[in-house]
Amino acid sequence: MINTDFFSEWRPNNSPKLLDLLDDTVPGIGTYEDFNTIDWVREKSKDRDRHREITNKSKQSTVALLFSISDAFSGWLLMLLIGLMSGALAGGIDIAAHWMTDLKEGVCLNGFWFNHEHCCWASNETTFQERDKCPQWKSWAELMVGVSEGPGLYVVNYFMYMCWALLFAFLAVILVRAFAPYACGSGIPEIKTILSGFIIRGYLGKWTLIIKTITLVLAVSSGLSLGKEGPLVHVACCCANVLCHFFTKYRRNEAKRREVLSAASAVGVSVAFGAPIGGVLFSLEEVSYYFPLKTLWRSFFAALVAAFTLRSINPFGNSRLVLFYVEFHTPWHLLELIPFVLLGIFGGLWGAFFIRANIAWCRLRKNTCLGHYPVLEVVVVTLLTAFLAFPIEYTRMSSSELISELFNDCGLLDSSKLCCYTSNSGSASGSVNATAANGLGARLVGPDLYTAMWQLALALLLKMIFTVVTFGMKVPSGLFIPSMAVGAIAGRLLGVCMEQLAIRHHEGDIFRGWCSPGADCITPGLYAMVGAAACLGGVTRMTVSLVVIMFELTGGLEYIVPLMAAAMTSKWVADALGRESIYEAHIRLNGYPFLEAKEEFRHKTLATDVMQPRRGDPLLSVLTESRMTVEEVERLIADTTYSGFPVVISQQSPRLVGFVLRRDLVISLENARRNQEGVVSMSPILFTECDPPMSPSAPPAVKLRSILDLSPFTVTVHTPMEIVVDIFRKLGLRQCLVIQNGRLLGIITKKDILKHMAQMANRDPDSILFN
Repeated sequence: MINTDFFSEWRPNNSPKLLDLLDDTVPGIGTYEDFNTIDWVREKSKDRDRHREITNKSKQSTVALLFSISDAFSGWLLMLLIGLMSGALAGGIDIAAHWMTDLKEGVCLNGFWFNHEHCCWASNETTFQERDKCPQWKSWAELMVGVSEGPGLYVVNYFMYMCWALLFAFLAVILVRAFAPYACGSGIPEIKTILSGFIIRGYLGKWTLIIKTITLVLAVSSGLSLGKEGPLVHVACCCANVLCHFFTKYRRNEAKRREVLSAASAVGVSVAFGAPIGGVLFSLEEVSYYFPLKTLWRSFFAALVAAFTLRSINPFGNSRLVLFYVEFHTPWHLLELIPFVLLGIFGGLWGAFFIRANIAWCRLRKNTCLGHYPVLEVVVVTLLTAFLAFPIEYTRMSSSELISELFNDCGLLDSSKLCCYTSNSGSASGSVNATAANGLGARLVGPDLYTAMWQLALALLLKMIFTVVTFGMKVPSGLFIPSMAVGAIAGRLLGVCMEQLAIRHHEGDIFRGWCSPGADCITPGLYAMVGAAACLGGVTRMTVSLVVIMFELTGGLEYIVPLMAAAMTSKWVADALGRESIYEAHIRLNGYPFLEAKEEFRHKTLATDVMQPRRGDPLLSVLTESRMTVEEVERLIADTTYSGFPVVISQQSPRLVGFVLRRDLVISLENARRNQEGVVSMSPILFTECDPPMSPSAPPAVKLRSILDLSPFTVTVHTPMEIVVDIFRKLGLRQCLVIQNGRLLGIITKKDILKHMAQMANRDPDSILFN
């Protein structure tokens, strides 16, 4: 921890003014360079000192008291602004994506800005059986060649569908490549890394926010197998980062800013799924590195404001926050836990397969010439996706509409093929006739449902393949919706099979009492919902937050147990095949310095096995507290790339004094040369409290004790690495000094720990790219 008590001015009589960092803070001191890790301990210490100073001054005047009140209220005001801004952007994205998705199939004559559903709402000529057809909505074939049926209609619509998809995807990748390269992908792996203390300049900037918002609409509308839910977390964090610059408390303190970003992650999930509580739990369980109780309250408030804003905009026109809100009314049976667990097993297998296949594909993209042609890759994948998706109804529609269709509980007024049951099975078996006699035959599979089942099976295969290839391309791409779509398809298929099994054997020992006249035996939509949760859990390894999100989606308390069973089974199966979630796998693929809190360190190594320098390496680069000149320090900085230097008494007596950061040292020396009179290359550098004796002709000294951390964290050479890793995780350290009897022997950085852990896991230690 930085001790501020030593900040004092030392100015002997008749000597030039020395550098004083207390009364006149040097710009840049305490800031960090790009691709570096923040010092959590120093940042928290700075915030405590600032708060203590404001509290003391508030007792002296009314103006200071008002400033203290406004400072305390600023956090809540910032949460309010983040919620309003994120909710408004999410509503705009939902409306634009819905309209542009329908634009691929046709246009509304009453106004081109109406999507298909809104266009037909005002029509008096819409029939219930064909509610999606109205004279005001024209397909491209009807507009361009004037045909309303026949092969010409299909061919022209097929061609226009592919052209619009290619145009949207091409615009998305070009905008990302030209204006904001950080706007691609999901953003959650990088946000997890940033919340752990890493600096990635521009990743949450205003240009990234603008381009990500625009290209997210384009990417979703193109029909690629991706979702907008993950990128909405990135968009919310960009909003938070931009708004933080208007509040001094958060602009100048990286640790405080990360508390705001944790709350913004909750806001992103809140507007993505209409699940404020699930968003808070998602931030706590999956994303955040440091989550104090105060952040929990503020996250809840921000998520509430965002959900209220989105509800006010009402982007889907159904007074709901999401497109696939459903309500089930049929209770589930205890024995149904068996198929629910089977869906959990499928979700775990899918999650493990997807992570391995996607990482292998991304590694191939990274290490081959494929990575040099991102625009061509996006265009080719979009072309293949559109070409194969159009012939199948369930891949042609957007993933959100598909999930809504699969979640749907068939009622008397539904015209979907998935609800096309028949009362005459065409069979002469006694069981079927008895079923029909009991009034249960109305739920037997009809010809249209058979067709829909085969189409869903083919859609499942295509969704799996395209999701593996699409995630990681240079366009905004979320993973929540594609994973849920895979699980929802599998769940609906299993649900229909279970339903038919129960109907045909309703008098058997297992299914007796499940079916009653006028009521559903089994709800296939419930199986789709459980399957969606299982597959999403297998990919992301979420548990508690996932169940709450799905509960908030459906509004049914009685289905929590099936969701819990599927989510937990999915996590167990996926963890048995690989411990990493997709986000952690991408963090490791990109080489970000992220210490995963869930990963245990089981190796019996000591600090001396990891510290630098090793035996045979050059000696540790150090500064002495009083015997080095400006020229020597500047030469040491130029010859090394280290982020900081230990300060010792002398080279002969390497007793530890403190630690100074490279950036602070460079800025202080530049400021001293520019502003302090008489400083030359031979001027001594002093980290001491008292000025040592100097000859009258000696140049003036540069006193830098104020930038010295006098209490750096230290361990001994015999400290187990298990404890060292725990210290780094819980305190967010950048480095730790290794001493023995007060003598400095070495240093352990976060990068050294990550390399050591990779080596112990038989991975390439040089895959850790950043300092």
